[in-house]
Amino acid sequence: MKKQKDAANDIDRREFLKMGAAAGVGLAMSTTLAAKEDKDSASGTRKGPAPQHLLAATPIETVRVGFVGVGGMGSAHVRNYLKIDGVEIKAVCDIVEDKVKRIQDWCVEDGRPKPKGYSRGEYDFVRMCEEEDLDLVMTATPWKWHVPVCLAAMKNGKHAATEVPAAVTIEESWQLVEAAEKYQKHCVMMENCNYGRSEMLVFNLTRKGLLGEIIHAECGYLHDLRAIKFSPEGEGLWRRDHSWTRNGNLYPTHGLGPVAQCMDINRGNQFDYLVSMSSNSRGLQLYAQNNFPEGASQRKEAFQLGDVNVSLLKTVHGQTIFLSHDTNLPRPYSRINMVQGTKGIFQGYPDRIHIEGRSPDHRWEDPKAYFEEFDHPLWKQLDRAKAEGAPHGGMDFLEDQRLIYCLRNGLPTDMNVYDAAALSCVSELTEQSVANGSQPVKFPDFTRGRWKEWPQLEIADKA
Repeated sequence: MKKQKDAANDIDRREFLKMGAAAGVGLAMSTTLAAKEDKDSASGTRKGPAPQHLLAATPIETVRVGFVGVGGMGSAHVRNYLKIDGVEIKAVCDIVEDKVKRIQDWCVEDGRPKPKGYSRGEYDFVRMCEEEDLDLVMTATPWKWHVPVCLAAMKNGKHAATEVPAAVTIEESWQLVEAAEKYQKHCVMMENCNYGRSEMLVFNLTRKGLLGEIIHAECGYLHDLRAIKFSPEGEGLWRRDHSWTRNGNLYPTHGLGPVAQCMDINRGNQFDYLVSMSSNSRGLQLYAQNNFPEGASQRKEAFQLGDVNVSLLKTVHGQTIFLSHDTNLPRPYSRINMVQGTKGIFQGYPDRIHIEGRSPDHRWEDPKAYFEEFDHPLWKQLDRAKAEGAPHGGMDFLEDQRLIYCLRNGLPTDMNVYDAAALSCVSELTEQSVANGSQPVKFPDFTRGRWKEWPQLEIADKA
């Protein structure tokens, strides 16, 4: 009987693997959740309406979680979840058995039951999703595994959460949307920058009207990753690969996510189209020449990724967004974080603000007083002791805490599968525009028109 069951499971896994990650990241994809006749290959849109109401699943008293991928960010999420009420870590999956054992030890040391370990190979997450009674599967794997893990979770009755980006291609984004709708499960992209203190201050100022009508924004991911990309461990094992063959904005969501919330994307507004261009590719080649000896294979690598990619996005309501990507050149870190309205402007790195009628004419102000008056409610009530040590100044802890709160209380999540798709698909859209001489490229409408009806995101006040 056991052999028959194992054989059946193997068949199920083979069926699932046909829905794996999209071409271009190393996993063949032969079928999708939607039939071909439901897809307009020219526009990338599907027929049929999205749900009338955003998903609010049945409340879960204790959220049983399984982790897939417990390297740097995966381990950070585990540490956060060990501090959050109403969470039980039931299972952990990683291709490195020692990493699985480390998480199991953390749980036991914290006085919790030892979670079951899964480390039989790259696809053992499928077995975990089939066998374990879980409410949520969280993945922090290399990008090509984000969609397969989320699909396995939802197919087996679990909510899904993934590190950024949620998907690499438009087709992958559609797979997530269709699976979430089919199985009625949350599929959340863990965009931690949406929970940054400065970003949430700007969101609060926007909602209170202090910036007036939002007209323009500038954002990006400007982070010198040369050493990380060439590292012999961690992200260095896979992240540089994308630079070999892709040319566009490979990591748009950190800067764009908070801006999208201020502009009500998918909730009364929508991205319309973009144009994109990339600079020459020099930074990674020079880094390899300067840091590896003669004869090293790294010195022979060629890269398609332009060192700087700049894109202009237009919304259906006429707002403009400047979006940039630079991970190959020496520079201090920045996400720009600029939101400009008819009454004022906020800009980050360093943080500064100007609001007409409150600020001195033609001068920036330090936003300290604005934090005191308009700090987002979630940051006002954040348990600093629990958040201490969490990456990125505590916003990762707040992000995890808020997701668990929504699941425990049966609320729509702050960021849903439509947001994950709209933000993640920017990568392929920029690649298309760059490859075609910076021609405009239209955004798919993953909501199929529902963005006109769905309510504005509220100012959350509990986590």
